[in-house]
Amino acid sequence: MGGGGFSMEPENPLLDDYVLAQSPKAAPAICFIGTASGDAEGYIDNFYKAFRTKDCQPSHLSLFKGHTDKIEEFVMQQDIFYVGGGNTRNLLVLWKEWGLDKMLRQAYERGTVMAGISAGSICWFEHGLTDSVPKQLNKLECLGFLKGSNTPHFDGEAERQESYRSKVRSGEMLPGIACDDSVALHFINEELHEVICSVEGKAAYRMHVEAEQLREERLEPRFLGK
Repeated sequence: MGGGGFSMEPENPLLDDYVLAQSPKAAPAICFIGTASGDAEGYIDNFYKAFRTKDCQPSHLSLFKGHTDKIEEFVMQQDIFYVGGGNTRNLLVLWKEWGLDKMLRQAYERGTVMAGISAGSICWFEHGLTDSVPKQLNKLECLGFLKGSNTPHFDGEAERQESYRSKVRSGEMLPGIACDDSVALHFINEELHEVICSVEGKAAYRMHVEAEQLREERLEPRFLGK
């Protein structure tokens, strides 16, 4: 998700409901990971507020205030992971230190749904455009579950637009897809299956370099409210 979901659109459940619908289970176990926000209590509370009334089994995994010494066992019990926004660099450092990146990869290969917003979106790609350093937008080497690069908030943070275009154009970042707020990319087996949105008029943008020129393709999403 480039933006949206319970943390940005608490009165608009369309993207969150879509995430839940990707599990074949009637009441999937969905786990929120708030590492990028330092496991902010308010963020975790808002997750439970949004999901406890839905047909699911919500939980969260904290690396700051852990509740289990059997993290891998807990990870393998989940049907969906929903990763929150915040500082992507810190997220990756902590996940790797705890071995959570490898656990999530194993869960993904077993069919667990991986989702997230902002930092929780770019972390799955090879490259992400991050504001982890204050007042800067930098390329970040991410997990590489998905090929290419990604940036969120494309319409919500104007400075991202030129920064992402410039870095893809120069080759600093791999070709990829930028997402407006309220827009999400749905991948199945690492291939883009669908672009969706919770607010009409938004879009995603596929970018690559051809003949030394940046090529930009607008990807029109399917509005989930119809």
